[in-house]
Amino acid sequence: MAQWQQLQRLDPASLTRVNQVYEERQFPREIRHYLCVLLEGQDWDAAAVDVNKASACLHVLLVYLEEEWSRSVQANILDGPNFQLMKDYLLKHFKDEPLNLAVTLSECLKEEKKILTSASESQSSNGSQMEGLDLEVKIEMKLLELQKTIDAIKKNWQSQEEHNGLAQSCPFMDGACLRRTNFITKTKVMLQQIVNILNPAQQMVATLTEVELPEWKCRQRMACVGSPVDTSLDHLQKWFTTVAHVLLRVREQLQELQDQNQKYNSTDTSSLSGTIAEIERSTLLSLTKLLAHALVVEKQPVMSSLPHRPQVLKMGVRFTVAVRFLANLPEFKCLLKVKPVFDKDVEEAKTVKGFRHFVFNEDYCRVLDVDESSGGLVAEFGQMSLNQRLKAKRSHESLNQKQKAKGSSESPLTVTEELHIIKFVTEFQHAGMKFDIEASSLPLVVISSTNQVVSAWASVMWCNMVSIGEPGNLSLFADPPPLTWQQLSHVLSWQFLRAGQRELDQNQLSYLRDKLVDGPDDLVPWSKFSKNENAWIWIDGILDLIEKHLADLWRDGLIMGFVSRKKSEDLLQEKASGTFLLRFSESNKEGAITFSWVEHSNGDIHVHAVAPYIKKELVNTSLPDIINTYSLRAEGNRYWNPLIYLYPDISKDVFGHYNNTLKKSTPEKDGYIPKRRMDVSLSPTPPPSPPTDMDVYLNTPLEDFQLYQEVIRDLLNSPEDIWTSSGHQEMMQTQNDFRLC
Repeated sequence: MAQWQQLQRLDPASLTRVNQVYEERQFPREIRHYLCVLLEGQDWDAAAVDVNKASACLHVLLVYLEEEWSRSVQANILDGPNFQLMKDYLLKHFKDEPLNLAVTLSECLKEEKKILTSASESQSSNGSQMEGLDLEVKIEMKLLELQKTIDAIKKNWQSQEEHNGLAQSCPFMDGACLRRTNFITKTKVMLQQIVNILNPAQQMVATLTEVELPEWKCRQRMACVGSPVDTSLDHLQKWFTTVAHVLLRVREQLQELQDQNQKYNSTDTSSLSGTIAEIERSTLLSLTKLLAHALVVEKQPVMSSLPHRPQVLKMGVRFTVAVRFLANLPEFKCLLKVKPVFDKDVEEAKTVKGFRHFVFNEDYCRVLDVDESSGGLVAEFGQMSLNQRLKAKRSHESLNQKQKAKGSSESPLTVTEELHIIKFVTEFQHAGMKFDIEASSLPLVVISSTNQVVSAWASVMWCNMVSIGEPGNLSLFADPPPLTWQQLSHVLSWQFLRAGQRELDQNQLSYLRDKLVDGPDDLVPWSKFSKNENAWIWIDGILDLIEKHLADLWRDGLIMGFVSRKKSEDLLQEKASGTFLLRFSESNKEGAITFSWVEHSNGDIHVHAVAPYIKKELVNTSLPDIINTYSLRAEGNRYWNPLIYLYPDISKDVFGHYNNTLKKSTPEKDGYIPKRRMDVSLSPTPPPSPPTDMDVYLNTPLEDFQLYQEVIRDLLNSPEDIWTSSGHQEMMQTQNDFRLC
């Protein structure tokens, strides 16, 4: 098992340490995640002291990324990893300094090993967990041993039949009896060998069903709300399949032994029947337990319009869900027919007044068949949708009477707090076995309007972080338990990782903690997060802003983001004039971003903040363009850009890499010169002395020099009509509003 995959199995605290390793070295976790096997196959320790080896290792990574990118383009994979972006990052940062890459990865891999060792030591008191490789080797050895034992038993039975034939035609009966006695003794020894094989197999069944499978389900819960953990079922499927194969073979041979034994009606052989029957019962119990847990929901219900927010369904809108049978044996192909049932055996549907009832818009059934891509036994339910079921008045009256008898009361739950589940049921019938199998989805929220998506996702995150074990308490939000800040900080950070490919750093988390945590117990109540104060609405607005307009800047760490106005002033006052930072508005609940800068004038220090930019303003003009063209206007129509260094001391030129709309004003095909928006504010702090022409354009990119001259000339000559159209005149309005944001 790859080292990175082992890390993904660790507890949240250990995963936080892993994240910090890469944050401190400013190396993208995404490259580590998607190239885990390739990275661990290189000798970074040797490359860290040899530039030639470092260059060779870098070349291997670049070639691999190029191949994967070409493959994804040919396969038209739109929602996969951005291999081209990873390649660009490596070229940009390490093309000229491959030793830096080698040193970074050498240190990261060593730190990972330390974290694994520490986690292993902390878990030693609870017993060592089953490792994939050890389990596979153990099972293969047991399979080989089992096969030899079975072959030996078959040969002995064949030998016994020959001896019986000789005994009937030969006068030497004593010799035949002796041989039969020896055979019975050997058969008992072989049965003991089978028992010795069954004991570890039964332990494997317990480990798979009580440890490994619940841990996978826990990882899936975390992955549904954004955690980058590994949720592959490949190892579990291999283990379930192999153990099921062992138990089936054992049961078949025990039945054959029992049949052979019953052919010889003698006192000596009759004593074996009870032993064989007992071993067979034990085998059947283990096999039934394994197969009853083999059906899992591999892909939780998700709408195509919200691919990153599963477990949120809208009435009448189609969604997809997939189940897999982990015991992937040929005899099980097309054996099981799976049917989904909404809110099966849900007590809340009977006891909670006002609890909504839903039905599928048609009868969905699927047969588990081999999936071409994964090779597993999969049933995918596509194009499913829900309708609300309205009960008749008489049914309501009858239900109300039952509710009163049970002491139930009016539900305090809102639509986005009401939880539901889908159960997938099937009947297993094979080789004399017959029993029902069920698998349940994670709790779902069913909404009736897209306006409820944000609140519904808050409920899903809260539920997935609180839930332990199988979903059962669908009345969770009737009295919602709080989350610890550690839990909430993880899930919030995962949202930013999904939206902008970078998690929250410690400073950003500290800012959010101050907003959400009141007491010393580090607990966050549901009411403060999403119900009354609803901080989540503000956070989700920022996530939407990042995903639509700021993903590149957020990914590369250019946005400080979560910092208060007071803190930003304290940070900037110690910096050179023209230093600025980017932060999210604290007052705009729909998501907005502003920049604050420091200005030294006449011995005084002034920190200013421009009115926040909302999503609508960023549709046509990117934030990098705004930063590069933003200007202040002083008396005499003098213009200059006050933004010089991104905090702490990064040249503003870094934003030139992200400009999408900043182009030279060259005539287009229709003969018109394209227009461009430029934001201008009245200078809040007049400069100590009139700037010269060189001062005006000192911090202006050379390629924009002519453009600024044209803009200023237009401003001077056409004070009432800056643009050639009234629509663009509104875009060029002067910003005088330096308000709290």
